[in-house]
Amino acid sequence: QVQLVESGGGLVQPGGSLRLSCAASGFTFSMYVMKWYRQTPGKERELVASITSTGGNTNYADSVKGRFIISRDNAKNTVYLQMNSLKPEDTAVYYCSASYLRAYWGQGTQVTVSS
Repeated sequence: QVQLVESGGGLVQPGGSLRLSCAASGFTFSMYVMKWYRQTPGKERELVASITSTGGNTNYADSVKGRFIISRDNAKNTVYLQMNSLKPEDTAVYYCSASYLRAYWGQGTQVTVSS
């Protein structure tokens, strides 16, 4: 059974850091592009970062470039999102997605940036 389980969300102050993890199972993780999306109520889902199957290439939304880092460990079937210099506008539910011939989604984890 396919599972994507995010963890690491929580409350953090502006300027702080948070590291999200997404543990995958039930499919061939190493074949999939992994992505992190975020969504705020009333706004469209936003792709914030992606990483190719081998980890050789990454892409970021302009809003997070220079602050967020996506990485993956195929041996651990895990993708990470290191979030630095967090801003209140980063507040959202963050979702992990695996993309190949179809897409799988995690349940999401709440990130709140507030003082």
